[in-house]
Amino acid sequence: MGILRFNFRSEVLSLTTNVTVCYPTSSLTTNLGYRDPVLKQEPKQAYKPGMKFQTVYLLHGGGEDDSVPYRYTRLEQYAERNMVMTVTPSVNDSLYTNTKYGFRYLEYLTEELPLVIQSLFASAPGRDNTFVVGLAMGGNGALGLGVLRPDLYHTVVDLSGGIGMTLDREEYRKSLDWGFSRVRDTLLGADEFQGSEHDLYACAERNIAEGKTLPTFRIAVGEDDFIRDRVFKDYAELRRLGYPVQYDEAPAMGHDYEMWDVYLKKTLDEWLPLRRAPIYDRP
Repeated sequence: MGILRFNFRSEVLSLTTNVTVCYPTSSLTTNLGYRDPVLKQEPKQAYKPGMKFQTVYLLHGGGEDDSVPYRYTRLEQYAERNMVMTVTPSVNDSLYTNTKYGFRYLEYLTEELPLVIQSLFASAPGRDNTFVVGLAMGGNGALGLGVLRPDLYHTVVDLSGGIGMTLDREEYRKSLDWGFSRVRDTLLGADEFQGSEHDLYACAERNIAEGKTLPTFRIAVGEDDFIRDRVFKDYAELRRLGYPVQYDEAPAMGHDYEMWDVYLKKTLDEWLPLRRAPIYDRP
């Protein structure tokens, strides 16, 4: 893989921020016969001007940044094997939403960032080539992005989400009283969120009523995860509303990178409908 950290000034956030971009590698020609000795891959397709890749937006967890998922898992290997590009923005502890203290991370993630990535990097445009996957806070962020902007993503994978926005309004209210002050200080209060952009249930219901094309949702959580019940409630609400959603519970696993490494592999190897090849411009 080719991995780089892109630092730029976001107009939406009005600050300088980091994004980690991970590229699969190709071959100089199609007939070199090179076989990766580590990943044991077959000979790769050739580099060619204009080539692009399907893109996975990979969202980090709370208290982390864009580099952590690559350092704590074998994500780079999984992405290389599946010939897919990954993009991880750094969002601090924003819960992947427009915060009540002023930073509009939801707008950044769904409007500015895709435009920047598709303009400056080899990211294939189009919903069918775009996926969002998240861990912990990022899992809940992926869930929220998929519900709020179903037009952007083909598949959404929520791994151990549950911290932040939720489809369960009562759970949302409860979360404002958790010991995590960042939740209370970031999200709208109990008396103002219903019907707002933080109200995932209202948006999910509206998507069904308007007949929108919906992403496929895959939700997974460890059997021993402290957030397990809340993650399951989000799955249950999506299923009840009629969303295409599947749930997976990892036996004897918790809220940690042991679980997430296993499920990142499963996500890229099995769950996402990947081409596993570059996309070349038509001649």
